[in-house]
Amino acid sequence: MKAPVVLHIGPLGLCGVDEAGRGPLAGPVMAAAVMLDPARPIAGLRDSKKLSAARRQVLAQEIRQYALAWHVASADVHEIDTLNILQATFLAMRRA
Repeated sequence: MKAPVVLHIGPLGLCGVDEAGRGPLAGPVMAAAVMLDPARPIAGLRDSKKLSAARRQVLAQEIRQYALAWHVASADVHEIDTLNILQATFLAMRRA
């Protein structure tokens, strides 16, 4: 399991960021950023590839409900072609 990238540690805590979609030959690269409330942990958060689709859906709802902040962003195919996949991934992460 790879560790998510931590972009910012501020007065509210950690902002974790991760990407998806770097492997496919076509389509956007997606990134999500989330700040969880340390006073309200969400049980069961772990490597999403090891969770069932149903459990991921439940956890996604809990994250949206209880996170201090969250956002999902992307870099499109044109940006990937122009920048390269790594820089497009970083762009999506900054947007998130």
